[in-house]
Amino acid sequence: MKKKVLFVITKSNFGGAQRYVFDLATSFSTSYDVAVASGGTGILQEKLQEKNIRIIPLISLQRDVSVIKDIKSFFELIKIFKKEKPDIVHLNSSKIGGLGGLAARIAGVPRIVFTGHGWAFNEKRPFLQKKAILFLHWVTIVLSHVTIAVSQKIKKDICTLPFISKKIKVVYNAVAPIDFLPRQTAREMLGIASLPPNTLVLGTISELHKNKGLDIALRGFTEFRDKHPQSHFVIIGEGEERKNLETYITQNRLSKQVTLTGFVKDASRYLKAFDIFSLTSRTEAFPYVPLEAGLAELRVIASRVGGVPEVIGNGISGILIEPEKPSDFAAALVHVIEDPKNIHLGKVLRTRVEKEFNHDTLIFHTKDVYEKN
Repeated sequence: MKKKVLFVITKSNFGGAQRYVFDLATSFSTSYDVAVASGGTGILQEKLQEKNIRIIPLISLQRDVSVIKDIKSFFELIKIFKKEKPDIVHLNSSKIGGLGGLAARIAGVPRIVFTGHGWAFNEKRPFLQKKAILFLHWVTIVLSHVTIAVSQKIKKDICTLPFISKKIKVVYNAVAPIDFLPRQTAREMLGIASLPPNTLVLGTISELHKNKGLDIALRGFTEFRDKHPQSHFVIIGEGEERKNLETYITQNRLSKQVTLTGFVKDASRYLKAFDIFSLTSRTEAFPYVPLEAGLAELRVIASRVGGVPEVIGNGISGILIEPEKPSDFAAALVHVIEDPKNIHLGKVLRTRVEKEFNHDTLIFHTKDVYEKN
């Protein structure tokens, strides 16, 4: 009889943590009895249904703090764990980590794994709130048998706390080969096929969220545009910052040089439409997008945050800039297109991604976490 793995995640949208759960659930579905418990509804559940992965809805669970609903979620999780009797519970996201870790202990789950996709105490928050969040993360790790950190930086940020350093294992996010659309086809579908042939196309795939620093990218692009008018910026994604970004685009007369595509399904397939990929985040854990951009052999300019420098070697496989500095982003764009040596950045990054961040490696090391006592 196959061992049963139950993945648990707070939200059912399709950010990095949901992508991680989807990749693992579908990859392990032949070797384990797999199910996914998630809150809300969204693309994650749709994609799991397409792959015939069983979904268990978490009725009470929500991202925002609500004492009454969180207590209901806690008892709902205990009930699910006792009914399902999983051999392994794999928790994802900070909130479900704490609730799920304690519920799994009470239910007697033999193996509790938590993946730290990022630490909320690294975000801009009041001092006392950061300390409280840090303590809750520590409790989550103590309750789990093993915690997976998706980068060395993620591990370093937390492992100085007592009693947990030996419980944390680094397993990098990884990507499988991508069926890229041809350059012209991708541009047609993104609505930029009519651009003049010599237009430099900068692009990114991102949730429209303040942490992603798209305002920084736009301010930097405005500086760059003034010197290089034959350029265009494509932002694939949707989110709460759309109105603010649209306002900036209008006020700076960028409407003909910036395209906000909104949500695009399987967005990574469109990467060949770009010449340069940008990631100007204020904070990150270990994002997928630079790995995907690497497979597309794009030159990448990225903020020096989180685990990004563990993928991008500055001046070797991409360009790193300090966060929150639009002028540095503009200067990096100029450097990338004017220095002939930088033409090879994308090829070097592709080689590194294929060797060190491939999907088979992720599955191998995650299975090792599941099976090792």
